[in-house]
Amino acid sequence: MNKKELYNKILQLDGLTNEEKSELLGLLRKQKKYGLVWEDKPENVEERLREELPVLVEDTSKAIISTEADVPNHILIEGDNLEALTALAYTHEGKIDVIYIDPPYNTGNKDFIYNDSFVDKEDSYRHSKWLSFMSKRLRIAKQLLSDKGVIFISIDDNEQAQLKLLCDEIFGNNNFITNIIWQSTAGSNTGNEIVTITEYVLVYTANRSKAHFDGQPPSDDTFKLSDEYVKERGRYTLDKLDRRRVGGHYSEALNFPIEMPDGTLRYPGGGKQQNEGWNYLWSKTKVQWGVDNGFIVFKKSKNEWAVYCKRYQKVDNSNKPVDRTTPYRNLITSDLFNTAQGTAELANIFDIRPFAFPKPSIFVKFLLSSTVITTPNAIILDFFAGSGTTLHATMQLNAEDGGHRKCILVTNNENNICEEVTYERNKRVINGYSTPKGEEMAGLKNNTLRYYRTSFVGRSRSMKNMRQLMNLSTDMLCIKEDLYAEQSKFGEQPTYKNVFRYFDDGNKRMMIIYKEDAVLLLADLIQKTDYEGKMRVYVFSPSEDPWEGSFEEVQDKVELCALPQAIYNAYRRILPKKKEEAIANESTTTDNANQAFDGLLNFDEEEAAE
Repeated sequence: MNKKELYNKILQLDGLTNEEKSELLGLLRKQKKYGLVWEDKPENVEERLREELPVLVEDTSKAIISTEADVPNHILIEGDNLEALTALAYTHEGKIDVIYIDPPYNTGNKDFIYNDSFVDKEDSYRHSKWLSFMSKRLRIAKQLLSDKGVIFISIDDNEQAQLKLLCDEIFGNNNFITNIIWQSTAGSNTGNEIVTITEYVLVYTANRSKAHFDGQPPSDDTFKLSDEYVKERGRYTLDKLDRRRVGGHYSEALNFPIEMPDGTLRYPGGGKQQNEGWNYLWSKTKVQWGVDNGFIVFKKSKNEWAVYCKRYQKVDNSNKPVDRTTPYRNLITSDLFNTAQGTAELANIFDIRPFAFPKPSIFVKFLLSSTVITTPNAIILDFFAGSGTTLHATMQLNAEDGGHRKCILVTNNENNICEEVTYERNKRVINGYSTPKGEEMAGLKNNTLRYYRTSFVGRSRSMKNMRQLMNLSTDMLCIKEDLYAEQSKFGEQPTYKNVFRYFDDGNKRMMIIYKEDAVLLLADLIQKTDYEGKMRVYVFSPSEDPWEGSFEEVQDKVELCALPQAIYNAYRRILPKKKEEAIANESTTTDNANQAFDGLLNFDEEEAAE
């Protein structure tokens, strides 16, 4: 019997509800001929999302706001990462350039918690639980990636094989880049067992045809010298201009004398006469050009002259821009980066060991640097943030090259890790700190860090829930627009927190209208206000219509979006299924429908926005 016949039989079965039939059809669709198969294990957090919608609410008391202009806004979210990823599906769908995660390795040694319990080695559903856990999160992560986006996933032998198959299914095996092998520790063989000293980093892209990886720049040991051209040409090394040539490599035309600084002549190979089989690498014309443009160096040692050409980092021997990078390799040895560096790094910041086996920031920075889209304005996400290494690495990269990368961290607060480790670490990195040896470390002050927690609104679409979702969406809208500069007035009109709020940082503008009563008057005020470009206007609507008719006269000055419908639309693609509920009957107007005073809104009972 083929699948089509089975579908029809299931649909015709008596005694089953539509929901039960839907479940059976879903199981039939999941059957595979090839791939990874596991038994799905429900999570408590997933069941919660069947009833409630997550939102992000800022804890302003923890905000670290830079006094410098135009600095990146980094975000730390405290909460279950499935809830946080769901919220980010609204604020950042298709916007994340790089994801780096270091998920639990599922070693069975109390490193992986599922539904508030550690999963041990004896759990018969150990791998199914881990795959269910990862699958839900990686599927959302895929939606967050930009079309050039790249994801790096650290893992070890416990789940590497399963993770590879899972990622092939989610991202597509044609978007697999490589499996980086990292010698994370030197290790030693203390017995008859083979000691494992490696971990892995799986690398996938959202679209292989659009992703691009930079080559590895040459080390400073290669290009050590500098001259007056260092700014435009970079540093340089010296190569001898003459070579002994054999057979077809020899050219009689390149066996000519060059005048030395003391007026003597020098042939290739040395001396005042031709040397058989020797020639210069450049022609007479090219040599003269090199002398005139600072590409030729003459050196004398023991009364013998030698001729060198300069090989620069940034230009070739014709003074044209050149890429001297070499491709990265998928093997990283412990002499470059190792777990001991990560432990030492945290100990320097905290004077204790608050987190087991942290990745060193230099390792994460290395991964971020390998893809071209990390500069200069990339958005980076780590939803297994742990000690916060990814943000530390991002800020270091920005400090080194003047970039404006923004980083989003997500972690729960188990054992107070988010507040006491993740947040505290990066707070010290931004503000500066003293090492246990008393060394003062300057802060990376050109960074702002904002702290959020997940909160919840009932999922049923009652008018009460819709208004609550609208009211709690403000912080998410600030994240979405990367706009936090709230103003107390729009023109001469004071703002009210539950009526409308206005944000303007001098480059872009955003208005959020919570009460429909204010729409007509605000549209009129917009028409009277001069500003360049369009203002983003989010307006409450029980439908998908953002009151376009009311803004018809100012359509060239606004970009409208109806809330909370836009949030529902984004979440629908993410959340576990739930039956739609009709909107409860409630008037869509309030008693303040016509309140105004001298052309200004007058909501005396509302709290003015700060």
